[in-house]
Amino acid sequence: DPVIVVIFTCNHCPYAQAYEDRIVALANKFDQEGAQFVLINSNDAKEYPEDSFDRMKERHGEKQFPFPYCFDESQEVAKSYGALCTPHCFVFDPPRTLKYKGRIDDNWKDPSAVTEHNLHDAIAAILRGEEPPAHEVNAIGCSIKWKN
Repeated sequence: DPVIVVIFTCNHCPYAQAYEDRIVALANKFDQEGAQFVLINSNDAKEYPEDSFDRMKERHGEKQFPFPYCFDESQEVAKSYGALCTPHCFVFDPPRTLKYKGRIDDNWKDPSAVTEHNLHDAIAAILRGEEPPAHEVNAIGCSIKWKN
């Protein structure tokens, strides 16, 4: 696909849970337009068993994710991206240049109160061949649970 959307997330974080349905809706909306979503969980599953690969497979099935949900067991992928929290979004254009990094929107608690659709607007702009309205917006969420 021309546009790749990588989202670092996990099972246990309340921010990540609150955004799951919105992520699925965005993936479904932009699927035919050429945006591929990939979710990555980089948390320490030993300390956070809810984020284990087996639990991820369960979550993938329960939520019927229309995209891959990958386990970054070594945490090297998250480190290479500079991912800080869950969820943390990275959007790449066709030449695979990072065009957007940050949050999904401005209200994790209440989808009906969202006024800034940052991830949506970035994807839509890139698909039109334009620059996103913002290239970086601070992501909010639970910190990635790094191994000791």
